[in-house]
Amino acid sequence: MGFVLHFHLIAAISWIGGSVFLFVLGVTLRDKQDQQEVYRRIGPIYGYFELSALLILLGTGSAMIIDNGLVNILFDGGVHSEVVDALRIKLIIVAVVIVLTLIHTIISFQTLYTEKSLRQKLLSRGSSLGIFILNFLVLHYAMTIRDIL
Repeated sequence: MGFVLHFHLIAAISWIGGSVFLFVLGVTLRDKQDQQEVYRRIGPIYGYFELSALLILLGTGSAMIIDNGLVNILFDGGVHSEVVDALRIKLIIVAVVIVLTLIHTIISFQTLYTEKSLRQKLLSRGSSLGIFILNFLVLHYAMTIRDIL
């Protein structure tokens, strides 16, 4: 099962690294035309890359949970331990990240060649910022779990 952990880590690095890169890019490009041009060119490539990384994370994470016999334990509210509780929190945050990713992806692809409405801008930027921040919480809980084990 070691190779699954390696794929999980590579996908996590790709997911979080891409998020940080685009965040920095969005903050540093002040010219609106430059932002639109960059996002039109790299947005779809990045989007497919990140969705692939997310699917790998979900697949490998599920495989590790199943392989370690944690499925029943995670859904048993009476079972508590430092690892199980940290994993539960991590999975809740991951669920929120997935919802935010869906919102951001749908809006991004719908408005790739059009101007976003104010509502779309707020949802897109808000979901993007949420993903960015929550990625670090997921990483924190992953490191917490790894330290305990």
